[in-house]
Order: sequence, then structure tokens, then C-alpha cells
Amino acid sequence: MDVLIIGGNRYFGKRLITRLLDAGHRVTVFNRGSSPAPEGVVPLVADRNDEAALETALAGRTFDVVVDQVCYTPRQADIARRVFAGRTRRYVMTSTVEVYAYEDSATPVTEDVLDLAAQPVDLGLPWEDPAFLEEHYGEGKRQAEAVFAAAGTAFPWASVRVAHVLGGADDFTGRVAHYAERIRSGSPVAVPVVNRPATYVYVEEIAAFLAWAAVGTEFTGPVNAHSHGPLTTADICREIERLVGGRTVFRKVEVGEVSPFSFARAYAMDNSRAEGLGFRFSHSSEWLGTALAETLTASPAETPAGDATEVEV
Repeated sequence: MDVLIIGGNRYFGKRLITRLLDAGHRVTVFNRGSSPAPEGVVPLVADRNDEAALETALAGRTFDVVVDQVCYTPRQADIARRVFAGRTRRYVMTSTVEVYAYEDSATPVTEDVLDLAAQPVDLGLPWEDPAFLEEHYGEGKRQAEAVFAAAGTAFPWASVRVAHVLGGADDFTGRVAHYAERIRSGSPVAVPVVNRPATYVYVEEIAAFLAWAAVGTEFTGPVNAHSHGPLTTADICREIERLVGGRTVFRKVEVGEVSPFSFARAYAMDNSRAEGLGFRFSHSSEWLGTALAETLTASPAETPAGDATEVEV
């Protein structure tokens, strides 16, 4: 198959590209050219936010499927909906668990909890402002999905709602390092008073799922993607303790910033739809130690400090 990937030069996007190439697919990677294209792909360079430049870069090209790793806003989705009309027979958008940011459910949420038909879309918000986009990450993804779901989209589309991702020496978020540093030193780890479990996925597994979603199936609409076995902050810290030594000291806070991997809301996802379509997820207990060890044994250059809101590449 002829696959176009928008973005995706690092983390699980890099693994997705490798899987597709190894399976014999022709892969084109479209990005701004800020990093070199992986070996074996066809590179296309332009700014996806510039509709005219995107049209020019894609002139005369068609694809069996597009995998959009970096659609963060309804404006980007709106441009893509126009530009890719007649250029692809299917479109897969990488979305996020954070589309469920308004949920607080005692049971794992299914895809239909979010009614995309009722989701307001505001193209006029300052989506180009990095600070605004970071603060409204889940909202941007939710509105982007709603744009594709609206009447008039010229191609079948799917959105993969990715859980929190763990693993890899190239995990650039700094979240695992955040915990290891505090556990080693005995510094407090701030968590909500009521700290909810969340769903996670191993970096290799989400790459496998996206490859399957792109070329192994034809489903449409949203699908939740995560391993079985929700994890608590304590589960993750216990494994980090085993790997690096030290002791976790939790500090419960009523208000204020809490550590990554801690959640006051319950919005674990339900992956029944994905499994009903034919994909089989592992259990988090099968890979948690491996995933954390991969990240913790990376060099400092490979795991920069800082807390990214989400991982989408």
C-alpha cells in the first residue's frame, strides 16, 4: 500500500514507519523538514498549516491511506479535509485519551461517550498560540475529530484515541525521569487526594496498533487504543523503586499542580471496540518493567527533563 504519514519522525511515529517499511509498504513522510527523513521513505516538506503550500507539495499524488500524527487543532483538520479530498481513500488521525477530559467515570469510557456531532467547533480560537494549544490540548483534538466527523468529509476517516504511552529510550517527555529523580532523593511526589488509575500503552504496542489501523483493517470512526490493566501512580512508582532504589513519598494536595501519571478524574478507556475489530492488546503487567527500564537506562541526552502534555509522534 501507498501510505502517507504526516509528522511522526520520532517516538512511536518512528516505530510506525519502520513497521510499515518492513511490511513492504511504500511510505511517504510529510513534515516541515526540521529533522531528516528516515531512510527508505519518500520525503515531502511543507508547513501543514499553509493550505496553498500543502496543495503544492501534494500535487499529482494520491495515497491509499493517510496517517496524521500531528493534527492538533480543528483548523488543521479543516485544511486536511479539503486538501485530501480525492487524494486518499482513507484517513487515520492519531488522537488522545484527553478527548475525555470532561469525563469522570467509575467505569472505563467507551468511544460513544463523546458525541462528536454535538461537539462545538471554533476555528477562530487562537490555535496557533503554543501556550493556548498546550492548555487546550484535549479540546483541540476533540474539535479536530468533530471536523472529520461532520457531514461532507470526502473520505472515510478514523481516529485512534491513544492512551498514555510508556517505554523507549527515546521517550522525550521526561515524565519517568521526574519520578526517578524524586524517588532516589526521597523528594515528595505531589498527587491528588483521590488519585485515580489510568490506562496506558507500551510504545511498541501503539506503533503496532497504528500500523494495523492503517493497513490491516478498514474501520471508521473513533477507537480507544490501550493495553489492558489500568495503572495507578503507586504501580508505576513501585516499579521505578525496584529499578533505581529509593523510596516514594507521596504528598497529597487539594489544589495545585500534581505529578504526571496522577489523576483526580477517573477516565480510563475501554478497548472493547478495538479488540472486537481484531486487535489483541497485551496486559500492562507484561511490559511495565521493560518499558520503564528502557527509559531509565537512556542517556541524559535521550531523556530531556520536562513534562510534555502528551505524546503524539
